Amino acid sequence: MTTVTLIGTRLADTGREFVYEGESPDCDGCPYRGQCLNLSEGTRYRVTGIRENAQTLDCAVHDAGVRAVEVEPAPVPANVPSKQAYTGGRVSLAGPCPHTECPSHGYCVPDGADFDEERVIDQVLGEPPHDECALDRELTLVEFRAEDG
Repeated sequence: MTTVTLIGTRLADTGREFVYEGESPDCDGCPYRGQCLNLSEGTRYRVTGIRENAQTLDCAVHDAGVRAVEVEPAPVPANVPSKQAYTGGRVSLAGPCPHTECPSHGYCVPDGADFDEERVIDQVLGEPPHDECALDRELTLVEFRAEDG
């Protein structure tokens, strides 16, 4: 489902993914609030189109202003326990990981998914990017189904 919203002009690239974090205190009194704050907090989105001939609007949050784009909820790549990694299954993330230097860290602690929620696996992608898990977890890289935004 495509939604039109406003994002910073520096972020307005087709294919760019982001997690909507919600309203900033700087949004108070903005005349574009209804067009800008229309996404679901914590949901990962992908820019699918940039509105042509749209103005760049002044914004207290984005220094170069905002512009209209089309977005849709995006799937979230994540590492999950291997024993629970099957297409269509509901699974939670394995838990926090302090090893930020690990090539899998972004998949073990992915933007757009929380540890306390179960998500549906849309696709099993295979082996995670790390050679060995520092926490001795058996993990598989999957793609969580995009949430309804």
